[in-house]
Amino acid sequence: MPASVSKRFRLPQPFLKLIETQGVSLDEISRAADLPSGWFHEDRPQLDTAQLFAFWRTMSEIDPLIGLRLGGLNRTEHYDPIALAALSSSTFRDAIERAGRYKELTCPEEIRIVGRDAECRVQFRFLGTRHIVPPMFLDFCFAWLVALGRLGTGDPLAPLRVEFSRPPSSRSAYESHFRCRVDFDADGDALVFAASDLNRPFRTHNGELLAMLAPQLDAELARQRAAIDTPERVKGMIKRLLAGRRPELADVARELGVSTRTLQRRLTSEGLSYQQVLEQARRELASHYLLRSQLDLSETAYLLGYEDANSFFRAFHQWEGESPSRWRERRRSRMIGHLKIGMTVAR
Repeated sequence: MPASVSKRFRLPQPFLKLIETQGVSLDEISRAADLPSGWFHEDRPQLDTAQLFAFWRTMSEIDPLIGLRLGGLNRTEHYDPIALAALSSSTFRDAIERAGRYKELTCPEEIRIVGRDAECRVQFRFLGTRHIVPPMFLDFCFAWLVALGRLGTGDPLAPLRVEFSRPPSSRSAYESHFRCRVDFDADGDALVFAASDLNRPFRTHNGELLAMLAPQLDAELARQRAAIDTPERVKGMIKRLLAGRRPELADVARELGVSTRTLQRRLTSEGLSYQQVLEQARRELASHYLLRSQLDLSETAYLLGYEDANSFFRAFHQWEGESPSRWRERRRSRMIGHLKIGMTVAR
């Protein structure tokens, strides 16, 4: 399957300036991460997914807790338009949903709220990438959201608990920061809040500012989505539809609002078949499930729309040249290695 152009994400200048307040040299980090020279001096600094993760991984090797500190700094002068729009929302839930809508402008993540009973899980999902998500990047995302809630409500808001799928490390630092229990080796990564906390009103609600920011962000989001080529749009829709079934071309065409014939013609013009795009979507989702969840291999096969586990095993071996269990073990060992290096450097 031909490689499509990697999606690029904008790093707001306020965020880059915030990093420098922590004594981090963007020049040194960029050289160590093998990033383009002077990229952060551009009017609209951008990195693709691999570069963004390399940037975070390099920072974490110098300071493994930098994600917590950066995310926990909740002064509004460091907020970009997305954060300001979230802060101007009416409730914490509204702020999370608004942040989730616009976050795809700046990073490859999706924010989801699951459950509406006594507890709600806020999950950050990183789909569309086969790269290992640096743990400290996830730290930043979680700390940023909690800081947003505290600033918006004006109270020392705390989750009921924080769940990480990674092995334990620096537990006391995490529990001190989030002011709650932190569970490692969990089934997934999530902030768990009381549902009543998500419905708390924001004292920072500003309808006028939101009316100014939202149209601009919506327009930028529309431009970015329009720039995504047909194979990427098809792949994204397949991922949404894959949940224990194998979506057909007609299913995807219907969701995208085009005829099956038109969609087939567009894929053919890109030199691709629907089956190729389907397999790429399955491959990326398989990486996500194997690394970011505790699902067993049979459950993973089901979620990817395979009739049985053996079909998934054969497909995965064709993709990666090894079994899913061996691949997961090797990648997780590498992730733990990065954590150990960061902890050694910090000492």
